[in-house]
Amino acid sequence: MKFLLGIVVGLLLVPIAGFLYISFGNPPVAVADTPFPYEKQIVHIPLNARIHRDMPHTVPIEATPANLIAGAQIYHDQCAECHGVYGHPTDYAAHMYPPAPQLWWPHPWNKKVVGVSDDPPGVTYWKVANGIRLTGMPSFDHVLSTTQMWQVTLLLKHADEALPAQALAIVKQPIENTSKATQATPNVPPLPAPVAPAGSNKKK
Repeated sequence: MKFLLGIVVGLLLVPIAGFLYISFGNPPVAVADTPFPYEKQIVHIPLNARIHRDMPHTVPIEATPANLIAGAQIYHDQCAECHGVYGHPTDYAAHMYPPAPQLWWPHPWNKKVVGVSDDPPGVTYWKVANGIRLTGMPSFDHVLSTTQMWQVTLLLKHADEALPAQALAIVKQPIENTSKATQATPNVPPLPAPVAPAGSNKKK
């Protein structure tokens, strides 16, 4: 009987302790807090499963110069404040949790990959359309049209390739919140030479 009573008491103490732990503000809720052990890995498991389950597997538009230029303008207007422009990371991106990736910065382990250029287009489109909970990434589903979301997706997919000169000029335009130190002394490998003419409809 005492054994069963001990089990019951133990089972009751676990949720009570958990409630008190949460009620007194102990979980890591501030960006500067140390995250739970394996928090990033645990969160990525359902996120990646959801993306790969629901992401589109075909791209309905082509990566024409016109679409890449349109995508560059959308990126600069809607995304650059958090994800930076070419050569200019934002001041506060590293102080977000998780940090906002700088999408015009080569990966330190593979300089040929820029931002999310190694991700399938459907993955990037899903993130743009749906956003990611408990991060700074919003859903653009009711902000941008389907075509606009695909245009910015294709731009990011081709970030490691030669872009139309007009698109390249747009993604190089600094924004107000970019790092002043980086603007003064940019240390970014050059992007591939722009393609020409920018008005051509030839498929990349």
